[in-house]
Amino acid sequence: MTFDYDLFVIGAGSGGLAASKRAASYGAKVAIAENDLVGGTCVIRGCVPKKLMVYGSHFPALFNHAAGYGWKVGDAELDWEHFITSIDKEVRRLSQLHINFLEKAGVTLIPGRATLVDPHTVEVDERKITAEKILIAVGGRPVKPDLPGMEYAITSNEIFHLKEQPKHIAIIGAGYIGSEFASIMRGLGSQVTQIIRKDLILKGFDEDIRTGIQEGMVNHGIRIIQNNVVTAVEQVPEGLKLSLSEENAEPVIADVFLVATGRMPNIDGLALENADVDVVASSIEGPGYSTAKAIAVNEYSQTSQPNIFAVGDVTDRLNLTPVAIGEGRAFADSEFGNNRREFSHETVPTAIFSNPEAATVGWTEAEAKAKLGDDGVKIFRTRFRPMYYSLTGAQEKTMMKLVVDANTDKVLGAHMVGDSAAEIIQGIAIAVKMGATKKDFDATVGIHPSAAEEFVTMR
Repeated sequence: MTFDYDLFVIGAGSGGLAASKRAASYGAKVAIAENDLVGGTCVIRGCVPKKLMVYGSHFPALFNHAAGYGWKVGDAELDWEHFITSIDKEVRRLSQLHINFLEKAGVTLIPGRATLVDPHTVEVDERKITAEKILIAVGGRPVKPDLPGMEYAITSNEIFHLKEQPKHIAIIGAGYIGSEFASIMRGLGSQVTQIIRKDLILKGFDEDIRTGIQEGMVNHGIRIIQNNVVTAVEQVPEGLKLSLSEENAEPVIADVFLVATGRMPNIDGLALENADVDVVASSIEGPGYSTAKAIAVNEYSQTSQPNIFAVGDVTDRLNLTPVAIGEGRAFADSEFGNNRREFSHETVPTAIFSNPEAATVGWTEAEAKAKLGDDGVKIFRTRFRPMYYSLTGAQEKTMMKLVVDANTDKVLGAHMVGDSAAEIIQGIAIAVKMGATKKDFDATVGIHPSAAEEFVTMR
């Protein structure tokens, strides 16, 4: 049978872009469909604009710290419209850049949302297109709990387009999105209240990361309401009134309400049933999320339909941009490059761009002890105030931690809270991925004076 394309990709986000360009480099005839700006969540409404907001939120603290070094800094004021407009302009520039990359790679870009007609056919704006293989890479989307007044809430999609800076923003969600935006908005000068269901933010991360970030956020003036959920939202003359689950809890009044309680695979409208593509329950937790589904795949990103594949957040495996890219490239290598391989989801480093920042790679202390027993694990930990703050008076702390196999001396995990954590852990991740031992760390000469040297001097 003759097909229009060797590969048709649904979704021009990180995974789809990586897969389509890699497949085309092997000589495949490739098309990719996208109904939004090219670039996906990361470029359009995720890591890129968020990181630009993170950078912007750091300036007030830098101005304050400068005084400790003798600099006289005058009154500073944020031009919110300029800030948001500049970020949007950069996002659109990057989107166009990705379009140029597709053209250079010889990939055909088809605007519109593609749906499955059968295992080898998709439909885009009433046009039917056939392909030998189909890759689904449509990512995920933020969701709101099913509660009264949720129509007044915004998600991480809309926060990049607020016309005015919130005076007081209330955030529900204890994950990295809620914690990052709480830190960003506080750094930019807004009053911030974060409402979490448990005692601590960032479930699943190492306990020292969770406590280190939360203590730092509180120290920076973020109000964290623990062991509570929002039960209803209503408009009042002062703004938005958030009622809480605790019987005697005072309602929270804010002018903007951000919901960051989870993201689910963006499978709606794909018509997966037309191609007999199986789905599984998504990992998203919380009231009203029990129906969330993800596309089921094997270790090669292959679905229940042998010629249809899926990568990235739509599979709900490990929802990180570099992982989607890695899965996409592994798929292209396997199916078009005569190099069948799996993408490893083990020892993947990641960062939380909160304030304080944190990053991690490998096992947490709890994971290591659960697998090896308490006696099978050695923990090396340090906590200190970095030299940078010695003249500023700021009580900022850095935490570094190594989780080590007591029997083999292998470093199983590395965790950090503090300035430049992501930059430092990226390098440490190479050593952990290669199986370095604590002796290898100890034998490495530290760069002095630096915070990073603590990773090779811990005893």
